[in-house]
Amino acid sequence: MAERPKGSAEQGANKPALSLHVPEPTYRPGDPVDFAHITVPDAGKQARPDETCDAIETSDLCYDLVRVLGNDNKAHGPWDPKLDPDTLRTMLGHFAMVRAFDERMFRGQRQGKTSFYMKCTGEEATSISAAMALASDDMVFPSYRQQGILIARGYPLIEMINQIYSNRGDKLKGRQLPIMYSSREHSFFSISGNLATQTPQAVGWAMASAIKGDSRIAATWVGEGSTAEGDFHAACTFATVYNAPVILNVINNQWAISSFSGFAGAERTTFAARALGYGLAGLRIDGNDPLAVYAAEKWAADRARANAGPTLIEHFTYRAEGHSTSDDPSGYRSAQEREEWPLGDPVTRLKNHLIELGEWDEDRQAAMDLKCAEEVKAATKEAEKNGILGHGLHHPFATMFEDVYEDLPWHLKEQSEQAIRERETKFPEGRPGS
Repeated sequence: MAERPKGSAEQGANKPALSLHVPEPTYRPGDPVDFAHITVPDAGKQARPDETCDAIETSDLCYDLVRVLGNDNKAHGPWDPKLDPDTLRTMLGHFAMVRAFDERMFRGQRQGKTSFYMKCTGEEATSISAAMALASDDMVFPSYRQQGILIARGYPLIEMINQIYSNRGDKLKGRQLPIMYSSREHSFFSISGNLATQTPQAVGWAMASAIKGDSRIAATWVGEGSTAEGDFHAACTFATVYNAPVILNVINNQWAISSFSGFAGAERTTFAARALGYGLAGLRIDGNDPLAVYAAEKWAADRARANAGPTLIEHFTYRAEGHSTSDDPSGYRSAQEREEWPLGDPVTRLKNHLIELGEWDEDRQAAMDLKCAEEVKAATKEAEKNGILGHGLHHPFATMFEDVYEDLPWHLKEQSEQAIRERETKFPEGRPGS
């Protein structure tokens, strides 16, 4: 298709040849790690406009980096949410829990108890701090690395583990890939493996909430790589046209599986800057700063509730481990990246802030970590009674016909009855554990 039409070969022969630009990461495995291209401004130096300001007034904040916690472990500037010590300890407790949960589930996958798992190490603040800034009944449309939202909202660990194991206790009846949770009771929309589909769903839900005159807003999370999907851009268009009460959280963790963020446009500008072209309010924040994440999400939530419009937030963070249990990051990035990342670790930063306030210490941190590990261990053992991968303790085959149609069509009724008869014939006394 790029070939010239016949007879036009000489046209343009004296013009300079075009060249195609292919983004390349700054370094590859084995190269020295160099984050010199990342500008880290001083904490507290960023202005905080009123929540109801015109979207254009957030332009500078789309290129800056909102930070609250400084290198001195103190909170600085107008974005400081001034959270009390109890709230900070609660947040730290959720961090510790999700980290303990990730560690045990990762180990379980390596032991063959489940087929798949994804850690959120290094990104805990982007889900937990953000969730704590929202109302508990605000509807969230997560991607696949926001398990921290469920933990912050009190979803039982055993239910999460049952879903990961796809066992007989799985409320989703084994129909979802492990880690793709759903809970109507916790206003947690079903996770989809198709990337960015949740963004127009969140905007549509927010529009419906506004139409009904409800008070609930919506928030969604999407990786920076997924912002290249058409669904994301459709979501931005509808959000701004209809002034939907929604927050679009873009998690820029530098890597979309093995592709660095440049392939999604990071070489040219920030992801927060995409808000400007749509007329959205935009914020670019330090995603490893729990206080900055909380403050930005609260700002955007207050803006949405005031009918002042949607907000796009870029959480500038880092995926400290592999994309999933199926991924080996050593094949595409330097092993030293995690230690060299200039914005540090969100758990460590929050812990050190509490210590600086005189409200925490290393002994209490060790006790918290141990307590969380024991809770996860106990929940795991209880969930394993319902079955693990390959042990046959799962929902009966006939349940595949349930929860799909309000009224089951006749031909599927016949198939369902046939499946039940065959099961009863094969296991006349009932299959163990079923």
